Amino acid sequence: MTSIDSTLPPAAAPRSLHRAGWIAGAVVLTLVAGAGLRVLAASRHDKALADTTAGNAARSVLVAHPRPAEGKATLTLPGSLRGQVEAALYARTSGYLRSWSKDIGDRVRKGEVLAVIDAPETEQEQLQARAAREQVKARLGLAETTLARWRDLRERDAVSQQEVDERAAALRQAQADLAAADANLHRLDQLLSFRQIVAPFDGVVVRRNVEIGALIGAGNNGAARELFHLAQTDPLRVSIAVPQTRAADVRVGQEVTLRLIEKPQLAIAGRVARSAGAVDADSRTMTVEVDVPNADGKLLPGAYVEVALALAGGARPLVVPAGALQYRQDGPRLALVDDAGKVVLRTVKLGRDLGKSVEVVAGLAASDRIVLNPHDAIEAGEAVIATLAPAPAEKDGKPAEGGKDKPGDKAAAPAAAGARS
Repeated sequence: MTSIDSTLPPAAAPRSLHRAGWIAGAVVLTLVAGAGLRVLAASRHDKALADTTAGNAARSVLVAHPRPAEGKATLTLPGSLRGQVEAALYARTSGYLRSWSKDIGDRVRKGEVLAVIDAPETEQEQLQARAAREQVKARLGLAETTLARWRDLRERDAVSQQEVDERAAALRQAQADLAAADANLHRLDQLLSFRQIVAPFDGVVVRRNVEIGALIGAGNNGAARELFHLAQTDPLRVSIAVPQTRAADVRVGQEVTLRLIEKPQLAIAGRVARSAGAVDADSRTMTVEVDVPNADGKLLPGAYVEVALALAGGARPLVVPAGALQYRQDGPRLALVDDAGKVVLRTVKLGRDLGKSVEVVAGLAASDRIVLNPHDAIEAGEAVIATLAPAPAEKDGKPAEGGKDKPGDKAAAPAAAGARS
């Protein structure tokens, strides 16, 4: 408390008290303002700290847009080369193999003898059939003479008409017996002609399954053995199973490209020769046959090939990096970032595997932003900071179609620079 000097005049005392009050008020206001500024600074610091903490907690991800597949849309299917005509040769007469003249890999002409069979039992049956035919022929001659005599007797009314009819019936029976004997003899002649195994068409011997002296059974039943297997190697053909979804895109006469597994850089031209015209109800595929010229004989029947069919019409599939895919029990999926910066997990349907990239045929749009190399712990609805990955340069230096960014991507990039993943 301020003491008042008794020596001051009476009018100076109130002025001194008034000045002291102003000074005290100014000090209080200064203290209050300082406290308010300190509280405001602390609040701003806390908000900045909270924002920084939230920003650091959000995952930073690289995103990219899918790009359309390059070139024409194609469908690659597996198949095996086969001869245009293939046949397994069996014996039609039983016996023992006397000799063979063609081995595997030999080219043969139509009608060329491949092997000869000894058939002594069939030869004896042929001799017996000839003797039986001579017996029937003798009875036929006797029946003709007898009928002529009985007809003369009938004209003189020496015998009845019944007896003449009986002799005529005996003649017709003899004629039928002769026809049967001729047919049996012809059958045995045909069987003996099958002692020679001949090539039914021009081709190459793929298999030989007999040796000299082997017992040969007739027919193609379980007891008989396949003697030779022939294949016509020019042209070759390939049967492929086209999925139902692409069956309408295949046309008879269209050109196709085949590649051998051991020579993937060699493109072989082929042509669609025919199609089944119907989808198999069990496999939901349509069988298509492709003709492949093979004049030089370098293509081998039975070889595995991949047949590439150019698809007519339809949008090209989108291509995404292989590392962006996640494989789960319900199928492959992609992690996408929506406009709100939230993660969306979407199941997709894949097409061809191109190595570093994979075709996506369903479940993805060209405007979607896909997360590159997503973490296994990423969840749907998670807030992330998306940074657009640099677009890969094409051969002419221009960015690929998938490198076009969206308006929100550039704004997100500076914010992600100081963020931690």
